[in-house]
Amino acid sequence: MSSYGSYRQLRLAPQRAGMSKKTLAKDSPLWRIDWILLLAAVILSLGSSLLVWSATRGRDSLTHGDPQYFLFRHLTNVVIGMVLCAVVIGIGSRRFRTVVPFLYVGVILLLVATLSPLGSTINGQHSWIQLGGGFSVQPAEFAKLAIVLAMAVVLADQVDAGEREFPSHRAVFRGLVWATVPMAVVMLMPDAGSVMVMAVIVLGILLASGAANRWVFGLILAGVAGCIAIWKLGVLSKYQIDRFAAFANPALDPSGVGYNTAQARIAIGSGGLTGKGLFHGTQTTGQFVPEQQTDFVFTVAGEELGFLGAMAIIVLLGVVLWRGCRIARHATDLYGTIVAAGVVAWFAFQGFENIGMCLGIMPVAGIPLPFVSYGGSSMFATWVAIGLLQAVQSQRPIAA
Repeated sequence: MSSYGSYRQLRLAPQRAGMSKKTLAKDSPLWRIDWILLLAAVILSLGSSLLVWSATRGRDSLTHGDPQYFLFRHLTNVVIGMVLCAVVIGIGSRRFRTVVPFLYVGVILLLVATLSPLGSTINGQHSWIQLGGGFSVQPAEFAKLAIVLAMAVVLADQVDAGEREFPSHRAVFRGLVWATVPMAVVMLMPDAGSVMVMAVIVLGILLASGAANRWVFGLILAGVAGCIAIWKLGVLSKYQIDRFAAFANPALDPSGVGYNTAQARIAIGSGGLTGKGLFHGTQTTGQFVPEQQTDFVFTVAGEELGFLGAMAIIVLLGVVLWRGCRIARHATDLYGTIVAAGVVAWFAFQGFENIGMCLGIMPVAGIPLPFVSYGGSSMFATWVAIGLLQAVQSQRPIAA
């Protein structure tokens, strides 16, 4: 046998001939990580700290006199998020699958607690739980994860066991029920923006799972009917209705409900090609754009880094979505495909909505820009999602 044939035999039958050092290296978790995806997420998260810092360093009412207050907290959130990502990767996709029911129940309990006296209202939404010391948690962010994981478990159960080629109608129905429960609780807050994201996640999951087309069309029709019912029944608060009215007619109240969007467009438009320079944006330093470190953080990039800086954020988000789609396509089981597809749908729509509302092409919905906006709950949830993508990626066999 040739030396090449002997080497191939060693690679294909390690239990008989022992593993080479190279084979051991390839079987390690580090070899299986999608480094392009990880790098894009890291650059977005760490780079956004400068945007958050620029948006908050001069706002003494928010920083309590410490210009680095939000910078340090944002970086702390990023580090914690990365640790959570590493934990998920270490657990692995298959083992993580077994604890999904417990995670789902935990998230539902958090959501219900938000509606109790334990919850608090911020910007018109009763969707936060104050932990003390200036820290709070927004359970709706983790509800997105719960929907992705719960539907993946239900829809992929019979398919991954080899009993069916596609999810049964009963499995799809059960998956929709699991998704509807957290969506209904979040709607009671009311947090229409998060519900919109969750609805897109569910649609993306159904499309990726191979469910019958009737379910996809039925979901779209149910979504339209639900929007009409929510509007007619008065579930939305007045300020949310005003936001949609301002989107439909930007000139309706530019100094009132349309103020945020008007100032956001001015900030982005004034940046030109290369921007006014970091920390030198007049709209930013003048504090004209409200909630600029959270919902409208993209305006800081547009004004101070210009078109090129804003496009860099979009390109990096595009890289995350590209690698997520690649992981979904090459997953070894339907569970992995659904998890990856759900995360991609989540990031894609939330990114489009956030940037779109800053540009005035989408209604203001109060949802963060993934990896970029300040907020612990959002940062933790998005990094756990990156961990799930990496865990699915790690299930792929390493080519010899």
